[in-house]
Amino acid sequence: MLALRVVIACTPEPGTARPAQAGTPATTVPRDFSVGPACALLSPDMSKPNDTHEKALQINLDPTKYGVFAEIGAAQEVARWFFRAGGASGTVAKSMSAYDMIVSDAIYGATERYVSRHRLATMVDHEYGLLVERLAAQRGASTRFFAFADTVAARSFSRRDETHGWMGIRFQHHPGAEPSDILLHVIMWDRENLQQQEALGILGVNLIHAALYHHVDATRIVDDLLDSLSIERIEVDMIEFRGPAFPEVDNRLLALQLVEKGLTNAALFQPDGHLVQPGDTLYKKCVLVERGSFRPVTKVSEDMIRYAKAQFIQEPNVVADDLVVLMEMTLKNLSAEGRIDHQDFLERVDILCSMGHPVLISNYGEFHRLAGYLFRFTKQPIGLVMGLPTLKELFEEKYYVDLAGGILESFGRMFKNELKAYVYPFRDPKSRSVITAENLRVAPHLAHLYQYLVENRFIQGMRDVDAANMDILSRNVLKMLQNSEPGWEAKVPPQVAELIKKRGLLGYKQ
Repeated sequence: MLALRVVIACTPEPGTARPAQAGTPATTVPRDFSVGPACALLSPDMSKPNDTHEKALQINLDPTKYGVFAEIGAAQEVARWFFRAGGASGTVAKSMSAYDMIVSDAIYGATERYVSRHRLATMVDHEYGLLVERLAAQRGASTRFFAFADTVAARSFSRRDETHGWMGIRFQHHPGAEPSDILLHVIMWDRENLQQQEALGILGVNLIHAALYHHVDATRIVDDLLDSLSIERIEVDMIEFRGPAFPEVDNRLLALQLVEKGLTNAALFQPDGHLVQPGDTLYKKCVLVERGSFRPVTKVSEDMIRYAKAQFIQEPNVVADDLVVLMEMTLKNLSAEGRIDHQDFLERVDILCSMGHPVLISNYGEFHRLAGYLFRFTKQPIGLVMGLPTLKELFEEKYYVDLAGGILESFGRMFKNELKAYVYPFRDPKSRSVITAENLRVAPHLAHLYQYLVENRFIQGMRDVDAANMDILSRNVLKMLQNSEPGWEAKVPPQVAELIKKRGLLGYKQ
């Protein structure tokens, strides 16, 4: 006869003593007026909870963790998990919502945008400060306090456009420690409000559990965020770690990890390395994007932006003061032999940031997907900056076999909303002839399509470029600087040469 062994963990009756384990004192379970079962089937190893319910229950049964929940929008879906799991009074000091704007302003102060990073920060500041002020003297020596907050614009009867929100936690990594923060921005893709609420609740529990139990491993925290979820339901396009719990965390690597792990298709950070939510930077802006591997940035890279910008700002609807210039690297640009070298990534980012432009990391190999991403944030003119070899690849039909409409569908998605492609010329190393957007030859059956795009100025060649720089190839410059060959400095912008030499980037040796 087979014996079936079931491991059951039960929350004791309110007011009763919790049995002591070896080496730990017995504790009394406070009265709990939460809704939900007080007894649940758990996995034998509670260090590895199987699902959202077990994560919430593990925190509830841990007397060393205690916090507050403040949620605006999409109901109190995160706090709800802790009440449903049972034993919530072991975790929840307070749970609240302030939906009315006047009430919210009275608690957290006035704001122009209620679903914003600023509002999230004021919520976390206020709630964490009150928690510590009221309870530190009583239980601060043995408790790790935390404050969780979210502010969300979920789908409703009046809101049918893209729904999003901000979520964050402030927590102590040991009792009495200075607090640390994890902030993130989410986009919700479910079509129904109840589904969005469910996804938001799961994400919130994942964030709280990961912060409290895995703060020593920032990579693990990011990996755990979409447990029981997928990017088809919810997307995390910005995350930031800060505080004493994360002394060696580089948020730029976290931005790369978001894209690598499939939590989002693109992440953006400013020249100072500060991660930003793309919508805050790109909303209703004119955008000029240069894609490349930038290993290293050369004078050609610099020229491409300069000459493309000079033509772009002459377009009728482009406002120079509202122009954002991005330097973009795809995962394909970053990978070598099927993997991404994180140190090499950081070095290239440092070089790009010295140019003074925001850096976009994306998983959009096709230009029409990149264009579709930018169209989410702006309907203003967009310019794509590319070299002549890249333009030739655009007319290779093998890249569009996954589209029902093939190359026509790709160009239909791409060349709208006043999008233009600005093309840097190419000098053939053998014949020394210069190939431009105007004299490029494509496959005969695509010639009329190409001519249409050129004549209607969807594709434009860059004018009056510096012919002296046309022979510079980044791969040759990289070999020169790695082999300490003289003359490479003249082929890159001065600030790039100085940074490479000062810090020994990209394999440079004095």
